[in-house]
Amino acid sequence: MTPQIIDFSYLVAAVLFMLGLKKLSSPATARAGNRLSMLGMAIAVVSTLFKQEILSFNLILIGVAVGAAIGAVAAKKVKMSAVPEMIAMFNGCGGGASAMVAISEYHRLSPDFRIFLLVALLLSVVVGMVTFAGSIIAFGKLRGIISGRPVVYAGQRIGNGLLGVIVISLAVGVCFLPANFSIFYGLVSLALLLGVLLVIPIGGADMPVVISLLNSLSGVAVSMTGFVLGNNALIIVGSLVGAAGLILTRLMCEAMNRSLSNVLFGAFGAVEKAAAATGTAPAGAVKSYTIEDAVTMLENARALIIAPGYGMAMAQAQHTVRELADLLEERGVRVRYAIHPVAGRMPGHMNVLLAEANVPYDRLFAMEDINADFPHTDVALVVGANDVVNPAARNVPDSPIYGMPILNVDQAKTVIVLKRSMRPGFAGIENELFLRDNTMMVFGDAKETLQKIIASIKD
Repeated sequence: MTPQIIDFSYLVAAVLFMLGLKKLSSPATARAGNRLSMLGMAIAVVSTLFKQEILSFNLILIGVAVGAAIGAVAAKKVKMSAVPEMIAMFNGCGGGASAMVAISEYHRLSPDFRIFLLVALLLSVVVGMVTFAGSIIAFGKLRGIISGRPVVYAGQRIGNGLLGVIVISLAVGVCFLPANFSIFYGLVSLALLLGVLLVIPIGGADMPVVISLLNSLSGVAVSMTGFVLGNNALIIVGSLVGAAGLILTRLMCEAMNRSLSNVLFGAFGAVEKAAAATGTAPAGAVKSYTIEDAVTMLENARALIIAPGYGMAMAQAQHTVRELADLLEERGVRVRYAIHPVAGRMPGHMNVLLAEANVPYDRLFAMEDINADFPHTDVALVVGANDVVNPAARNVPDSPIYGMPILNVDQAKTVIVLKRSMRPGFAGIENELFLRDNTMMVFGDAKETLQKIIASIKD
């Protein structure tokens, strides 16, 4: 392949990536977007192999086989409830791979560096290592291996700031002494430590914001590696991922009521720590109801809004939710779904689950499009949602989620909450919705409870 053909192939791949991203913005076109992106990646990979004039493909084919096997198993085995931590792992792999390539290039080119190339290489190493380490910590928090609560200690912000200054100083030192391996690997090690220390103080309520930010950083690392290798495809792809991740970070900040500066400068745990110190708790008593009580309310409803959450994903209840919705629609009930931007701990998580259950797209409504309808709704059915329906976001200034936009399910005439226990959500706070007079708590596994409700309605 001539250089002109390779560059044209990269251009085609870039266009396919952009079209794929555009189509991913809607559930109706998401599958097509994935296919276009996959085709673009295939074109970019093949073009790169020809560009580098690789004579032996043995190791490459082994890598492709191993990677494809891991990907295929993950696609089949990873539960939808584990998508957030899988995304965190993907971010880490992207950042780690970029850093490893940059480290390899450092050894290959040392000590003869052009200053622009060396700066790009150092950025790839630092950003890639920070992303890798931070993503591993995020994975651990989401998986439950590490506590989801903020890990804070005295002088944390000052210490992180000093560590950041040291990392920058070492990077400058490498620029002046490019052949000094001790300085370079000191930089690599401290960048890894910085990634850990930046994410450890993250509270559960901010996790979607941080994952989006790490996604953006992985793109920046890839783009810098593209400059190091002189590969236009990596530069374009990395820029797209970085920009898309930054846009998503901004949207998540708005959805979680967190400022971008707060995320960037590591003040993740401060609000939650302050809220915990107040010791305030919602007043009232939990009222437990039976399956028959819930059936009575649903059978007499004319308008129903379903608010799905992480509990629905954990119970794999999306198909049962759709079955209940179909049954009620046959009886003349208007059924819609209210989707919070970060329900399920990641943007789009609920949309994907419901699409898997073949819920019609026109039944899915974004929070801002349906919130005004809750006061005119007979029943709001909350399936495993917690923080995203907590009225404390409106009523309790001390709450870590205060100011966060929520689904106004509490304004419905009756709220039925399907929940396994009274365990708090990911933010670690009590939900005052569960204590409201118009709330009916039905405890148990969401899928089993819904199955019993369906059987009772049919009978």
